[in-house]
Amino acid sequence: MSDAIKHECGISVIRLLKPLEYYKEKYGTAFYGVNKMYLMMEKQHNRGQDGAGFASIKLDMEPGERYISRQRSIAQQPIQDIFAQINSRINQVLLENPEYADDVALQKRHVPYVGELLLGHVRYGTFGKNSVESVHPFLRQNNWMHRNLIVAGNFNMTNVFKLFNKLVELGQHPKEKADTITVMEKIGHFLDDAVAKIYKKLKKEGFSKFEASPQIAERLNIAKILKKASKDWDGGYAMAGLLGHGDAFVLRDPSGIRPAYYYKDDEVVVVASERPVIQTVFNAKFEDVQELDPGHAMIIKKSGKTSIEKIQEPHERKACSFERIYFSRGSDAEIYQERKELGRLLMPEVLKHIDHDTQNSVFSYIPNTAETSFYGMVEAAQAELDKQKATEILERRNELDEAGLEAILSKKLRTEKIAIKDVKLRTFITEDSSRDDLVAHVYDVTYGVVKESDNLVIIDDSIVRGTTLKKSIIKMLSRLNPKKIVVVSSAPQIRYPDCYGIDMAKLQDFIAFRAAIDLLKENGKEEIINQVYEKCVSQIDFEDVDVINYVKEIYEPFTDEEISNKIAELLKDETIKPEVSVIYQKVSDLHKACPKNLGDWYFTGDYPTVGGNRVVNRAFINYVEGNLKRAY
Repeated sequence: MSDAIKHECGISVIRLLKPLEYYKEKYGTAFYGVNKMYLMMEKQHNRGQDGAGFASIKLDMEPGERYISRQRSIAQQPIQDIFAQINSRINQVLLENPEYADDVALQKRHVPYVGELLLGHVRYGTFGKNSVESVHPFLRQNNWMHRNLIVAGNFNMTNVFKLFNKLVELGQHPKEKADTITVMEKIGHFLDDAVAKIYKKLKKEGFSKFEASPQIAERLNIAKILKKASKDWDGGYAMAGLLGHGDAFVLRDPSGIRPAYYYKDDEVVVVASERPVIQTVFNAKFEDVQELDPGHAMIIKKSGKTSIEKIQEPHERKACSFERIYFSRGSDAEIYQERKELGRLLMPEVLKHIDHDTQNSVFSYIPNTAETSFYGMVEAAQAELDKQKATEILERRNELDEAGLEAILSKKLRTEKIAIKDVKLRTFITEDSSRDDLVAHVYDVTYGVVKESDNLVIIDDSIVRGTTLKKSIIKMLSRLNPKKIVVVSSAPQIRYPDCYGIDMAKLQDFIAFRAAIDLLKENGKEEIINQVYEKCVSQIDFEDVDVINYVKEIYEPFTDEEISNKIAELLKDETIKPEVSVIYQKVSDLHKACPKNLGDWYFTGDYPTVGGNRVVNRAFINYVEGNLKRAY
């Protein structure tokens, strides 16, 4: 994605099912879980660079012994920073107490972070400031083990203010309105309630307060707590939680918007946001890593018993398609093939834009994450070239000699590495003209491979704002003096905000929205803007179930092609000599390529939850009123 956007977070949960001595004997270290968590988090580094967090719980510790450890960081390399601090702490304790070195029991009692239950999180900030206090995991502390709650997740709630008010109605006094806090406090409320009810029952059964503690741990019904807590949630979420005594859970939203995968064998239970992370770190087979079903939770009891429980009734599956297009690691076997298919399906439209002249066209990609889609596009282009060669041979079969046949067969598709990201721009100059000149040089080009008679076809994962394309990439490509520049997006036009984890909150940021607004004004249909505004305002006090996405009406007067053509105009200025055209993936072809991930609200405006309609309308109201606040 040439336009850098922040996006959803990543979670990792590891539950060691054997005593720590087992891992010491088999793998040579009682720090097996910590080492694996480091790898799990690094393998999901693509999902978060604003911050990272780690927490661990030790099972069956005596009163007075520390059983919860947590470390968070917003350093430039937060994962490395966290584990550098963890290693420093562990090494210091071992250095000061050499007798711990070969005694796992002493390590567990006295060395921090060495636990059986571990939670990791990598974060991109969306709601609130990027301070260490905003970094997961969050900890809700209590002197009762069962009421200690640690939460981390990949989620955004569209109704955070409603959730906040619900907590206030319960008599709570939340310290802030961030969705992480409101969600954790909602779970915490029903956790406290469940513990109190179980204790009351145990007291009637004759248990003392001391005797009640292990009984509470055994009898806690995590599924029931989650059902009550998540009843009013509207959003996309894959949420992990640890309880102080050793229970754990991972909960996924009913539409399956945010991803979660799990693996279990006799040594470990693992959950992560991406399948290949688990495959690589635990050398697991593709078929052994399962997807957590929407609306369900994986619940791991302190005993190690694992179950999958239905928490909320699943809705129509709307798993995020951006996971497949861009965010998730392309090493996943299914995602790799899907991204190639996205490129292949674009080829018919590409051929129209280059008049089927594959011989005088150079194909490339930018940025590197678009490489897999590029392979699919090139395979389709090669098939077209092979077809052209076969047709030419058949048409000239009576006149061809050996040299002529060899000349036809020698025609090859021309693929080149055209764009190179030269430097991560530091925008230390804020004056516009100077800054724009710097931006234009973020990328460099490979000279000498494109002729003036060539079409230059460049594929990108998606075109969100178009800023980098306009100010850097197209200016750079135009230095090669091609006949035509064709920019291809493997994703459809991004028209609407995402409110479920990806940081795309403002309509005016989207080049497709700006193109539609310009077209309305140019075609004398500016009144539609005011009409949509009035309709959006009229729904502010509606119940969520009644809210309609009226912003769709901004796009309705125009075809996809008309908007794409307008985007091409917006991307070009008077300094660009070659013709520029833009091709977007069709939504129907996106669904063909990614049949299991049909979440497409950022392209179509068809939000999987009613809160999405409220968010998009609020985003439009903000746009018209010149309000730069987030819509959620």
